[in-house]
Amino acid sequence: MSKNFKTNVNIPEIEVVNVDSELNLFDRNNPDINLFNLIDEENIRLSGSKVNFYKFIRSNEYDTVYLEQKNKPISPHPIMVYGHYDPKIVEEPLNQFGIQLTSDQIFTFNKSYLEKKLSRPPIPGDIIQPHFQNIKYEIFEVQEDSFEGYGVYHYICTAKVLRDSEEIQNMNKTNVAPPVGRRDIIDGY
Repeated sequence: MSKNFKTNVNIPEIEVVNVDSELNLFDRNNPDINLFNLIDEENIRLSGSKVNFYKFIRSNEYDTVYLEQKNKPISPHPIMVYGHYDPKIVEEPLNQFGIQLTSDQIFTFNKSYLEKKLSRPPIPGDIIQPHFQNIKYEIFEVQEDSFEGYGVYHYICTAKVLRDSEEIQNMNKTNVAPPVGRRDIIDGY
């Protein structure tokens, strides 16, 4: 006999690893496992906030000197998702090395909900903008957190403040570098 629960959101089934052992405390065939995942998704949606998610589009232009993408193409159309985070004040303390930006932000998302909305997992380079803030964050680390006994999985995304202005982010990149020296001044002497 299977149990059916009424929910607002249809989330795809979670992959289940069948392990028969005396140490296995939970019945993996029990639909309650997906129920906990649905409750977690609804909890994040109710207690979290709306977040605009800009997908990073990978390209083949790779800079071998800086070990990063030359152009960082970001989707111009955000995807609205729900996530949980604790807003922090952007601090720029001055120390012996100059001004440092120390306000990394941690975002938590339900794994199956986010993968369904984005059609892929989050990757470093994606841009996140909380709905009520005018600050964009760039993800630099993605971790997976899980409560496997209950079937609840999270993505924990650590992000830094995106310092570039909107004009710099939307600027067309050229293949021609500006001249290094002022040859006209040197030839005049």
